Amino acid sequence: MRHLRFDDRSTRSDRAKTDKFAAISSVWGSFVTNCITSYNPGLHITVDEQLFPSKTRCCFLQYIATKPDKFGIKFWVACDLKSKYICNVLPYLGKDPSRPSGERLSENVVMRLMEPFLDKGRNVTTDNFFTSLSLAHKLLSRKTTILGTVNKIRREIPQSARHTDRNEFTTQVFSTTAAMLTAYAPKRKKTVYILSSMHSVNQTDNTNKRKPNTVTLYNTKKCGVDVMDQMVREYTVRTGTRRWPVAVFYNMIDMAALNAHVLYQACTGRQERQVDFLVELARELANSHMCAKTARKEQLLRTQPSTHLALEKEPCVRSNTNARTIMPLCDVFTATDTHVVNADGRYHGSARIVSDCWNVLTHFLILFVNMCTNGWFLYFILYYFYQ
Repeated sequence: MRHLRFDDRSTRSDRAKTDKFAAISSVWGSFVTNCITSYNPGLHITVDEQLFPSKTRCCFLQYIATKPDKFGIKFWVACDLKSKYICNVLPYLGKDPSRPSGERLSENVVMRLMEPFLDKGRNVTTDNFFTSLSLAHKLLSRKTTILGTVNKIRREIPQSARHTDRNEFTTQVFSTTAAMLTAYAPKRKKTVYILSSMHSVNQTDNTNKRKPNTVTLYNTKKCGVDVMDQMVREYTVRTGTRRWPVAVFYNMIDMAALNAHVLYQACTGRQERQVDFLVELARELANSHMCAKTARKEQLLRTQPSTHLALEKEPCVRSNTNARTIMPLCDVFTATDTHVVNADGRYHGSARIVSDCWNVLTHFLILFVNMCTNGWFLYFILYYFYQ
């Protein structure tokens, strides 16, 4: 993995001046293009953020205290609600110089993610970070509706709707020509604001909580990206790395595997578990490489000389001609290196000792250690020198 690169390293410094994502931008662009063109999403798309866990050193690493993994690389994701297919994804790289100064970051992100899917009568579901009345107007001009929660500090919230002391299960509705704002109190002194441009009439259910239809619909449409993130993390290729391009590559592989599973089910009509599909996919991808590796091994065995002739030679025997000779050289050697001394006492070099001879030496050393451990051998040495 240390040699894994995704761009031309010689030109990276020049490209990094204008693109913080230069180390992997070309591969990432191809991946996003394939995600957009390979699938036609349904009528409901969810936009939310994803924090890929990582502690690599990069200038756009994020810290989000509310996430299970506090540190990571943040991505803006547009996901199909029904199939959890990843339609479009953007990395968050900090301040974007191409974004107009008067445009909010949330509006810019939603419009960029939804650009390939506008003018088709779809609906986008967002949370309180993205939802605003100005965004609803922009989407309506492109034949797209919005449904999402609104932060209570937004300027779109009327002063009469900012009261916190509300009775439980009460609803207040505010409407304009473009959207409808619903203020619902699920608990006392707690109010939820829902902005919808796809509803013009407020209706409440017949339960005790008397939820309006905008709240009920939002609860069923808001979980697209969160469920996708859970599916991606359940079977991930992520492992420890100190390079942020590799961390992005891991996230890209996980997303591509999930999209491949969705495409497989959509094209074949077969409902297969994600883990079974991933195992089969890994085998098919590795099959060609394994066959090539086996072929290289077989070719190498044909070119190398046979070793059974060497095994038939005489085994190594201990030499008693000279006390300083450790062991003669052997034609068949499968053990570790040792020093060889000639009969005249000079160093001859290093060679390898055959397995049988090495076993004899090992047993002798073990016996010597046991004798020293028992103590009586040391007593014998002391008695010999001091008698």
